[in-house]
Amino acid sequence: MSVTPSAPQARTPWRAVIGGSIGNLVEWFDWFVYASFATYFASAFFPKGNDTAQLLNTAGIFAVGFFMRPVGGWLLGRFADRRGRKAALTLTVTLMSASALLIAIAPTYDQVGYFGAGVLLVARLLQGLSVGGEYAASATYLTEASQPGRRGFVSSFQYVSMTAGQLIGLGLLIVLQRTMSDDSLHSYGWRIPFIFGALAAAVVFWLRRNLLETEVYEEAGAQRETERGSIAELLRHRKEAALVIALTMGGTVAYYTYTTYLTKYLSNTAGLSKSDASLVSFCALFVFMLLQPLAGALSDRIGRRPLLITFGVGSMLATVPIMTALSHTDSFGGALLLSLAALVVVTGYTSINAVVKAELFPTHVRALGVALPYAIANALFGGTAEYVALWFKNSGAESGFYWYVSGCAAVSLIVYLTMRETRDTSLTKAPADEPTTSEQAARTPV
Repeated sequence: MSVTPSAPQARTPWRAVIGGSIGNLVEWFDWFVYASFATYFASAFFPKGNDTAQLLNTAGIFAVGFFMRPVGGWLLGRFADRRGRKAALTLTVTLMSASALLIAIAPTYDQVGYFGAGVLLVARLLQGLSVGGEYAASATYLTEASQPGRRGFVSSFQYVSMTAGQLIGLGLLIVLQRTMSDDSLHSYGWRIPFIFGALAAAVVFWLRRNLLETEVYEEAGAQRETERGSIAELLRHRKEAALVIALTMGGTVAYYTYTTYLTKYLSNTAGLSKSDASLVSFCALFVFMLLQPLAGALSDRIGRRPLLITFGVGSMLATVPIMTALSHTDSFGGALLLSLAALVVVTGYTSINAVVKAELFPTHVRALGVALPYAIANALFGGTAEYVALWFKNSGAESGFYWYVSGCAAVSLIVYLTMRETRDTSLTKAPADEPTTSEQAARTPV
């Protein structure tokens, strides 16, 4: 179907990129600083004792937040399909602002006992609810608002913005480590990033209120009114939903291993100082961020499956040697090179996983179809990655975690090898009615 926007209302790709991804930056800043600053606030909410035990407690609450993501994926995915992508994006950043503020003002164990940990838990549940909907709303918005032949490139900015949020969080951590004493960071300095996140979310709320809805969604607005965003309709696409879970499994475990867990791993296992470990993560993530659009654009030329397969093979074969080498490195340069090698492999998944999932579903159930299965996979595998890693370490068998990550990648690789290519899928038709490539090219960009 041709789409010819009027001049005043024409969507430009960069407006869609900025509008759809800026909230991701704040969402993932707040999400990531929890993991990055956990080494400083773990002792604030739990009794003093074994450091690894305290980290296990905070990692457990981190994982619980992931188990709210399926709830957020269901509620906010349904909301995005029924009320629009713009409305969902605005709501998710509001929830994230509230959760960041709760953590910033949470009382400590010395002040109120375990009540402080309870406030932390509530905040993490709100974060999980928010991120569960944010991923799908952002993925569908960026995918629907881009040209057919550039969907991989445009949607890759979801991970650019997510990584930028992580970089800002890590950058703030590095600045605070160099300007505050260790005692001050443990005492009150860890609250600073959460205050910053709450304020930044208020700015993004205003920006997102001025977004335009995608024309793909508006075209389908009058169709299947009662079916939009319903579980019953999602079950009609249960094969695609199961595919999302399976293709996410290996990617989410690898992603959280080399991003949120990496700083702790370099500090607790490799023996690098906290400041050096943070700087390694910052540099590696910066390069990783720059790789996303390049890989996304490549997928527009050669297809999505080749990149996913490359990730699956690389993660399956390289995880054990990379993690083993990282555990023995004692230099900044060595840790950085190994971290970069791992993140280059992970790029094959992160750069295109959002667009692949969005291309699997029709418009009226796209947000829910992306959100709920992806959130389930993240709850089971991504959110537990750090906890599983620390459990193996605490049990004296840390290398078992390396094989766990490799095994998850192997399962996803089977899916990548057998799934259909989604690059030429029409977003305005159901999968069974997909047009030819020439028909795709004839569509007017939104």
